[in-house]
Amino acid sequence: MYNRFDLDKLKEECGVIGIYAPNAKNTSQLAYFGLHALQHRGQESAGIAINKGGQVHYYKEMGLVQEVFSDEIIERLQGDIAIGHVRYSTTGESYVTNAQPLVVHHKGGALALAHNGNLVNANTIREELEDEGVIFQTSIDSEVIATMIARQHKEGIENAIKNTMKQIRGSYALVITCGEKLIGVRDPNGLRPLCIGKMDGGYVLSSESCAFNVIGAEFIRDVEPGEMVIIENHEIKSIQYSVGEKKALCSFEFVYFARPDSVLDGQSVYVSRRNAGKILAKEHPIEADLVIAVPDSGTVAAIGYAQQSNIPFGEGLIKNRYVGRTFIQPDQKMRERSVRLKLNVLKENVAGKRIVMVDDSIVRGTTSRQIVDLLKGAGATEVHVRVCSPPVRYSCYFGIDTPTRKNLVGAVNSVEEIREMIGADSLGYLSIEGLIASTSMEECSLCSACFSGDYPMEVPKQGSKYLFEKR
Repeated sequence: MYNRFDLDKLKEECGVIGIYAPNAKNTSQLAYFGLHALQHRGQESAGIAINKGGQVHYYKEMGLVQEVFSDEIIERLQGDIAIGHVRYSTTGESYVTNAQPLVVHHKGGALALAHNGNLVNANTIREELEDEGVIFQTSIDSEVIATMIARQHKEGIENAIKNTMKQIRGSYALVITCGEKLIGVRDPNGLRPLCIGKMDGGYVLSSESCAFNVIGAEFIRDVEPGEMVIIENHEIKSIQYSVGEKKALCSFEFVYFARPDSVLDGQSVYVSRRNAGKILAKEHPIEADLVIAVPDSGTVAAIGYAQQSNIPFGEGLIKNRYVGRTFIQPDQKMRERSVRLKLNVLKENVAGKRIVMVDDSIVRGTTSRQIVDLLKGAGATEVHVRVCSPPVRYSCYFGIDTPTRKNLVGAVNSVEEIREMIGADSLGYLSIEGLIASTSMEECSLCSACFSGDYPMEVPKQGSKYLFEKR
């Protein structure tokens, strides 16, 4: 599991899972295990909603999956369909009311919804709905989606969803349950991942395929961009509600977000990261004695760098895996202390050596400086930083926590200036072309807007009030 200790990183908010298992007696338990596998996508809150004959019950709370759910709670959540959610809020206030899944009751019944992503026009729609008398209970854009679908329930759930998708813009992977259906929806650009698995007596929808192994499911395929899948009566029906949009899976899924054992749109995350490290070694070679990783997200790329450069790979930084996000505070002093709580240098391996330190990204630069200082303080004679992504120069509007451009170190500084800021002896970033090549995907299939500024859709101007809270 990736511990999101580094406030110098980009962060993505959540993971979703859906279980359709009418003949199973442990549907909620399967959802629980699936959320465990997706815990790296959100460590702030967790929730499960269960559907039995159209009646929806749920439980959600702040904390990690294993902290939120006890055996007693799981035992109470009995039904044929379950959806689950793990959340990481990026800005705004964090309350259990903002945890998911969201359950909305309407005249025709109830629906539960879990959402990964971010809308760019949620604030506008929310204000329109409030003018019509709608009262919102949360400050997240997911409630806008759920409310819009519920208001159109007379059209039937499939039409209600299609009509809603025509009005919202942004990124979303949704799992929804109502009636006796489990429904998955992916945004027209495919910015957020969603895949389908099959198990004995049922089906699974998940943000990542890594969740399938733990619950005994077999990967079938990814949900296509602009596709809605409806699982009912032990069958899957597909509706392509949108066509012709530019496919743009978030490239940071390969850099950082996804687990290495996942496959996204046909590409192994592990292989992609190893390839990125190899390409990085070709683009920025250096003479050194040891390649180390900033654990854990830089590890696979560091292995690739070592393989390509023929420099030995070894451990230089040891992570304390038992310090949670409780210790992360927004002020600089506590941020620096959190790095020392999380990472310790293995002096025996780095003292007297020229070190290549491979990391996944640099956003603000503060944490990178601290790690370089730790290594040099432990006796490293040189520290050469290699980053397996391009400089982050533009803000993201699709569900990733990036600061305004003025706070993005790559937007306001040259590579040489960044090198001086972090105290490295040299600094090399993976090129955009190298990142794309590492995934073996076509350039048009990835969103690299945070690196290039080429957004797959119109986005608000910097500083505009485009949403009330990023989830």
